[in-house]
Amino acid sequence: MRTVGVEEEFLLVDAHGYPVGVAGAAADDAQVELELMEQMVETGTSPCLDAGDLAEQLRQRRHVVARAAADAGARLVAVATSPQPVRSSVTATARYQHILAEFGLTAREQLTCGCHVHVEVADADEGVAVLDRIGPWLPTLLALSANSPFWQGQDSGYASYRSQVWRRWPTAGPSDPFGSADAYEAVLEGLIASGAALDSGMVYFDARLSQRYPTVEVRVADVCLRSPHALLLALLARALVETAARGELATGPAAGGRAELLRAAAWRAARSGLRGPLVHPLTLRQEPADAVVAALLEQLRPVLAEQAEWELAQVLWTDVLTRGTGAQEQRGWASGGLSEVLRHAAEATLASHGR
Repeated sequence: MRTVGVEEEFLLVDAHGYPVGVAGAAADDAQVELELMEQMVETGTSPCLDAGDLAEQLRQRRHVVARAAADAGARLVAVATSPQPVRSSVTATARYQHILAEFGLTAREQLTCGCHVHVEVADADEGVAVLDRIGPWLPTLLALSANSPFWQGQDSGYASYRSQVWRRWPTAGPSDPFGSADAYEAVLEGLIASGAALDSGMVYFDARLSQRYPTVEVRVADVCLRSPHALLLALLARALVETAARGELATGPAAGGRAELLRAAAWRAARSGLRGPLVHPLTLRQEPADAVVAALLEQLRPVLAEQAEWELAQVLWTDVLTRGTGAQEQRGWASGGLSEVLRHAAEATLASHGR
């Protein structure tokens, strides 16, 4: 079984739900890391084999960061964009200020919170083989995690508006097949040489090889409102990587990559989440979202069953269907005003499964 770890980014807000730039104070805790914006922080689990261990770490990390945020005078909220209007500020480190100088408003507007899943791979060759196969299925993971319907005080019309803002980076989004680890590195070198990225850490593909760990890093998802849904995302990502590494992942007409079609599928997932159609990876045609998720689960069922996670994945998926995605929950709370959205979201951020 491959190890899996999860990095989550969170918004810091005041009592009225407005983002506040207190990340520097909150990051005094060893488990809390600074991010590009002063109104957000990041934390991550250690690599895990057992789903129960990962679930506990996800829950525990959120509570640790929430306490650190409270000490800094803020609340922790797992939403991928701010419902309330905000003028965000870039963290005052040399690298982040360099990014701001090079990318201007694109950088300044990136108050967006994602979820990154790291899945162990044997080496770069296996990692690239995985990247070349999983692309058509990544929009489904985005739809499952969609948790950013609001932007600057209004409904964006999207389930994941974070993904639309994020794709303003010149290196963000899906990628064509690479074919080999050498070809992958050549693409990274070209992007850096062009100035589209300052370094390999700014190559923001929906899935990439991690430069820090021996992992494939699946980066397509919004931060999940609830930690059990983040657990589901991680288990599906691990099973996706394992299935792809075995050469058993069907990709249909999308097998050749074609980033144009993958961008369209990702846009469809961002637009409607689970409330409308998704692009089916095996047909590249719109089908009901539940049918596309069912197809993903069926693709991953042998690995999930082998790892004794099939029943858990079914339970977690049923919970997403019952509650809705974070975007659906946020919109359900919006009748009480955006401050109420943030109040409920702060409670959901720390809630245990079944509550």
